[in-house]
Amino acid sequence: MDPIFAYLESTDLSMWIRGDSMLAFPTIITLHTIGMGFLAGSSAAIDLRILGFASGIPLKAMVRFAPLMWLSFIVNAITGVLMVIAYPTKQLTNPVFYVKLSLLALALWLLYRIVTGVVGNEEPDAKVATARAKLLASASLAAWVGLIIAGRLLQYTHKWELLGLPSVL
Repeated sequence: MDPIFAYLESTDLSMWIRGDSMLAFPTIITLHTIGMGFLAGSSAAIDLRILGFASGIPLKAMVRFAPLMWLSFIVNAITGVLMVIAYPTKQLTNPVFYVKLSLLALALWLLYRIVTGVVGNEEPDAKVATARAKLLASASLAAWVGLIIAGRLLQYTHKWELLGLPSVL
């Protein structure tokens, strides 16, 4: 893996993100944070509605958030890849990174199941969500919380910053 990390770290794109441009990394991380806010926030709003909060809002109307959530996911995927390109050793040698990716896959799968199976099939006057829908919503909330925590821990749990450069943490 070291040759791959060395190659990625030496690319113009990686060096540009890490510091050749003063605004590249701050812009990327800002877009990633805003995207996560929209993605996790919209999903949490739907999950909480299924769990009984804001029962005056029709669940079916909340499906309108789906295009915004998928756009946010695309922004996060692009910015996430750029952050990995900037610091491949830091990210790809950290087990927390793989926990984050696993939780992301779980959260997206749950979001898909909720949007297509629960929200899409809801009767307009249905007031009580099924036990299955509540289980999916609870698992979704837990996955998003875990994902966000794992993302934050990436900054503090790495052993290597760049190839051959140990972390000072």
